[in-house]
Amino acid sequence: MRVRRMVTNALGSAALVLASMGAVTTTASPAAADPCGFFETSADAYYNHCTSDGSRVVIKVEVALAPDYERCVAPGKTWLGSASKIQGAYYIGRTC
Repeated sequence: MRVRRMVTNALGSAALVLASMGAVTTTASPAAADPCGFFETSADAYYNHCTSDGSRVVIKVEVALAPDYERCVAPGKTWLGSASKIQGAYYIGRTC
């Protein structure tokens, strides 16, 4: 009887640990897909405007070997160009 309790407790503990590891993995994946602000993939550069109010904002796009420029972006992910040409982008504090 005592051995049965120990085995049951050990199996319950292992199941709890595995379930919690699965929950952490599941919740962490979607957030990493499209981070807020400027980000790059292996080939492309994007700006993700994260908002719940539907506002459009002005960002400054920094370009390699060309003049930087300002751009109005809507909520969500906006393609800026090739990752080899775009060096960064950031919110400049204005709406559009």
